[in-house]
Amino acid sequence: MPVNITETIQLQADVPFELGGQRLDQVAAQLFDEHSRSRLTAWIKEGRLTVDGQVKRPRDTVHSGSKLELMAELEAQGEWLAQDIPLDIVYEDDYILVINKPTDLVVHPAAGHADGTILNALLHHVPSIAQVPRAGIVHRLDKDTTGLMVVAKTLEAHTNLVEQLQARTVGRTYEAIVVGVVTSGDTIDAPIGRHSQSRQKMAVTENGKQAITHYRVLDRFRAHTHVRVKLETGRTHQIRVHMSYVGFPLIGDQTYGGRFKIPPAANPTMVETLRDFPRQALHARFLELTHPITQQAMKWEAPLPEDFTWLLTLLRQDRESFVG
Repeated sequence: MPVNITETIQLQADVPFELGGQRLDQVAAQLFDEHSRSRLTAWIKEGRLTVDGQVKRPRDTVHSGSKLELMAELEAQGEWLAQDIPLDIVYEDDYILVINKPTDLVVHPAAGHADGTILNALLHHVPSIAQVPRAGIVHRLDKDTTGLMVVAKTLEAHTNLVEQLQARTVGRTYEAIVVGVVTSGDTIDAPIGRHSQSRQKMAVTENGKQAITHYRVLDRFRAHTHVRVKLETGRTHQIRVHMSYVGFPLIGDQTYGGRFKIPPAANPTMVETLRDFPRQALHARFLELTHPITQQAMKWEAPLPEDFTWLLTLLRQDRESFVG
């Protein structure tokens, strides 16, 4: 059965002197800052957030000493099924959940993936998360990308984490194995938007949204490079698009990868592993953020998955066999 959970919210606050004379939506956003301004504005329009018992418009002025009262219901944000799917939980408290996502697992239901996703697993693990937009998912990883994701378990935590992401204060650091020998690190500042001919793909486009990616070299091999990549923005497929754009596509990337490349006289095992690597070689290694409630600085690390470390081992062996 689809999850359907509601929660009643009842809040009161007196308008302090310093906020008197401002718009109702502005005052509400400061007094009830655990909720987003857009949500508060909707509640004002619906008459659920009143001033001294009277319904007002978002733009109406409120005076110091007035009493704001909020009575609203949080409803489930989608008709999704709760499914008992194992989650690799790195950290959990009453407000947030950090998971280490495996490969071949979709984050959110979509066409072709109606269930069996991380969202379905979250609904089973934390049923009340149905009250939070997108079941608490504030950022995504591609289906075949592994590594760390943070999930908000409450609306207050969700609002704060979204604000941190928008302010670019969440640290997201990835590791990737790319085709080609990267000589040095660099910053890619190139806007990303929908591909002009293939709507399923993203591309660097003149009218795209700003996208900034920083990368540095961790290890070089004969024809490939192990890099660490830090996101400043969070566009769809950003790392894959940007690294391909500068001529270093990710190993295994069927969408943006370009031509298959191997070093001369390579070991057959390595050639087979490179050719058949089943996904883009990309892992969300580190995650840093400020806890949305305690304001404590937090950081997590997810070790490289087995397929990634095996590929690195083969690339090192190949390099060493040709040294000298």
